[in-house]
This record gives sequence, C-alpha cells and structure tokens, in this order.
Amino acid sequence: MIELLVVAAAVLGYALVSQRLAMSPITAPMVFTAVGLAVGSAGTAWFDLPVQGEAVSILVEATLVLVLFTDAIRIDLRALRRQAALPLRLLGLGMPLTILVGAGVGAVLVPGLGLPEAALLAAVLAPTDAALGQAVVSDRRLPVRIRQTLNVESGLNDGIAVPVVTVLIALVAASEKAGAGDWLGLAGQQILVGLAVGVSAGYVGGRLLDLRAARGAVEGVYRQLAAVSIAVLAFSGAHLLGGNGFIAAFTAGLAFGHVARGHCAGVQDFTEDEGELLTAITFVIFGAVLAGPVLGDLSWQILLYALLSLTVVRMLPVLLALIGSGTLVETRLFLGWFGPRGLASILFALVVVEELDTPGGGTVFTVAAWTVLLSVFLHGMTASLWSGRLARRIEQHQPKAERADVPELPTRRRLQP
Repeated sequence: MIELLVVAAAVLGYALVSQRLAMSPITAPMVFTAVGLAVGSAGTAWFDLPVQGEAVSILVEATLVLVLFTDAIRIDLRALRRQAALPLRLLGLGMPLTILVGAGVGAVLVPGLGLPEAALLAAVLAPTDAALGQAVVSDRRLPVRIRQTLNVESGLNDGIAVPVVTVLIALVAASEKAGAGDWLGLAGQQILVGLAVGVSAGYVGGRLLDLRAARGAVEGVYRQLAAVSIAVLAFSGAHLLGGNGFIAAFTAGLAFGHVARGHCAGVQDFTEDEGELLTAITFVIFGAVLAGPVLGDLSWQILLYALLSLTVVRMLPVLLALIGSGTLVETRLFLGWFGPRGLASILFALVVVEELDTPGGGTVFTVAAWTVLLSVFLHGMTASLWSGRLARRIEQHQPKAERADVPELPTRRRLQP
C-alpha cells in the first residue's frame, strides 16, 4: 500500500508545480525518476516491488500496449507520404545502423556479452522516447519539419523494434541451450501470428466501429473505449494463439488508423491523460525498482557504453542517414542527439529479464537501465536550451530543407498554443 501512496503523492506534488517546471529544464520523467531513486532500494527503501513480480509485469504490459497502439494510430501514413523523406531516412537507415554499431561496441566493450547479447542490448536501446523528447517535439520555436521528424520516428521505431527484440531474445536463448531451430521457429511464429492478429483486429474492429458510429449506434465515450479495447483484444488474442502481443498491438494501431482515421482524435484525447499517468508510474518504478538496485553495479565499461549509446552509437548513424538531405549540420547533430531512451527501452529490458534468466540477460538489463537513467537527465536538461539555439540558427540562415511545409501529426501530448 505504501507504493500506491508514494505514486499518488509524487503525481500530486508534481501537478502543483507543473506549470512552473514546464518552463524549466526539469522534466516530468526527471522528477518521477528522482522520486523513485529516493524511495527505492537506493534510498529509503519504502518502495519495494520485485522486478519480476505480478504488479510490475501488469504495468509493463499495459503501458507498452497503450504506447504501441496510440503511437501507431497517431501516425497518419497517408498524410506522411507527402513528406516522409527525413523520418524514412532515420527509420530505414539510421535505426539499423544504430543497432549494428551498438552491437559492435557492446561486444567489444562490455564484459560477458557475446555478439547475440550485444545485438539484443543495441535493439533494446534503439527506440527513442516521445515522452522524454516532448520538450523538443512540442517546442513551437522549431520548424514543423524538425519536430515532425522526431515525432514520427519515436512513434514508429518502438513498434519496429519489437520483432527485432523478439528474434534476438530467441537467438540468445538458443545460444544458451540446444535446439536453436526450435527457438527461432518460435520467434517466427510469434512475429507472424502477432502480425496476423493485429492487422485483423485493427481492420475488422475499426470497420465495425466506423460503420456503427456512422449510424449513430455508438455513444460518445464508448467510441474511445471501443478503440482501446481493440488494442487489448489484439494483445490478448495474439498471446492465446502463440503470437507476440506487442507486435499485435502495434499493427492493430496501424490498421485501425488506416480504416478509422476519423476516430483517432477521440482515442488520442482519451489516452492522453491515461498515458501520462502510466508514464509517471513507470518512471517512479524505474527509479525505485530498476535503476536503484543497479547503481552499485556500475563499471567504467558500462558507463562508457551508456555514454557512447547516447552519442556516437546514435549520432553517427543519423549523420550518415541524412547525407544529401540538404539540412544544416547542426540540425543533423540535433536530430542525432535527441534520440532519448525511455519507456520502450525500460519495458523491453524488463521483457529480457522475464524471458532470459541468464548472466547475459542480467547484463543487458543493467546496461539498459544505466543508459536510460543517463538519458532521462541529460536529454531533459538540454532539450530547451538546444531547441532555442537551433531555432535561432535556422531563423538566421533560412534553410529550405528545415522550413519545408509538412503536415503536422498529433504528438503524445497536445501542443499548447
């Protein structure tokens, strides 16, 4: 019960000063992570939940399903096609290169990691987090194209990472035990069944909701509840059929957004507050249950890998991916730096702990926790300052690439006028 009290007090306390903090370099994830560190095993030890306990598992699954589904529906693929060049470069070239570079650095630098485990670590840390990047994607001083590029990348890369993480978990498990073919076959089944269930649930559910709503048969709030139920149906249905529920939730969101675009705004309105609350709880638990216990496990190799993951491992692939894009060099560095690691990486790391009871799995978890911890504070403190600097630079040079007219898609939190 004390854990519930801590979370409620943290949310209330932050709410009372949230307007003032919104104008400062102190972000909500920084505050909630710090609270978690203070009340967890690294501090007062008031917050005591087992990492692999049922409460943490339920929160992980609920948060990731909601994040994947809502990230997918807020990206209008038809509108995006008109100006998809920069996001496609980051997703199609930058993300695979980030995983490859991260795998190489991890295999060389981190003791106890073979190439499969290093690749898994790199995949866990590949997705960027819209919650940590909110200060950037909502900063109206920046041109829409810059904000939209980061918004779209963070909206799609966590879903893209799910099958990669699934396959790599199977590879690591196969390297620890006999029967590699069985493990890889299981991973293939999880991906294919997850895709099939997700597309089916999103398409059929979206069509039914659209049809019944058009006839006036669906009451207002139940349009939103029905859409969220589709995400849960996809997730649970895929699990029952032997598929990956997270892949199903993401693809259900893509399918739903394609056939029922008119209902997506309502779902965004409904999930904004719920998603913000789950995010706050997740960062408190991250500080108390995940980051706190590994503070004493820090080595120079882990610290160096975490710093390289946030800089060279991310920024070099982004620079390569944006060659010939016509953007300023500072813009490319900015897009490379603001690839914060957060919710998706936390949740993927927990999945690794649940699936892999091995020393390599534990190392992946420890390094991922330290990388996210550094990201929470480093990206939070630099977001507003660098956004303002880049905005002034773009205003001064008026580059065409940055100022191109692009459709503005919804963010996880509504932009303030």
